[in-house]
Amino acid sequence: MDKSKPSIDDFDRKILRMVQADNMTSQRTIAEKVGLSAPAVARRLQHLRESGVIRRDIAVLDERLVDRPLTIIVHITTENERLDLLDGMKERFLKCPQVQQCYYVTGEMDFILILNVRDMAEYNEVTRTTFFEGGNVKSFRTCVSMENVKTYGGLPL
Repeated sequence: MDKSKPSIDDFDRKILRMVQADNMTSQRTIAEKVGLSAPAVARRLQHLRESGVIRRDIAVLDERLVDRPLTIIVHITTENERLDLLDGMKERFLKCPQVQQCYYVTGEMDFILILNVRDMAEYNEVTRTTFFEGGNVKSFRTCVSMENVKTYGGLPL
């Protein structure tokens, strides 16, 4: 077993299921549902955060209600797979606020990006600054989501 991997038990899994569904659930409510005291839940949540099991607590926004309705999936093929060039691309994607998810993948393409943009003009600007000016992009294919059916699902525990 990997010593750096924290161990989680059935209580932790129950707590994690609940906070994945709604991390604003009170510790008292969680405690009642999992059969622990509220202080025990607080300690477990603190440990899960400190150990990195819970990476961060965020609010999931409705893209349409904040005027960012377009989700775009981009498949990128690189010109060169030199590690320094790939690392540079990863850094650009990490810094680009429109990139919501970035996957370095095997297969026909090298990266899959999920972007959120206000409109196609904003996407055009992202392609210019992040893909063309940044370099090492041989080609990219764009898919525009017609409907975001499932954008966040908690991990099955």
